[in-house]
Amino acid sequence: METAKEIKTYTLDELKDKHLGKVGTEKRDKYEYELRLDLLGEVIKRTRKERHLTQAELGEMIGVQKSQISRIERNAKNVTIETILRVFKALKAKVNFNVELLDGEFRII
Repeated sequence: METAKEIKTYTLDELKDKHLGKVGTEKRDKYEYELRLDLLGEVIKRTRKERHLTQAELGEMIGVQKSQISRIERNAKNVTIETILRVFKALKAKVNFNVELLDGEFRII
């Protein structure tokens, strides 16, 4: 009688280390940065909906087109911090940034 083979399981961190590199490598840092931006867009979208606002209404509140709000919610990568702060102010949300300087590099974490 054959015995069942044991299935190897991996943690998410182990998979990220294997496929993206260890924390601190360029590829891994880029992935983590983009992930945070995706999450930021999702937070904006969720908060806007909780406040019962359309994209057009939020855009009007901060002086941008509906399409700009849509882009921010899908991908906050190409948005200025000033615009992000205006969005959260309009949504009546408190914003905290944690800024860390590592080896002369400026990183928002």
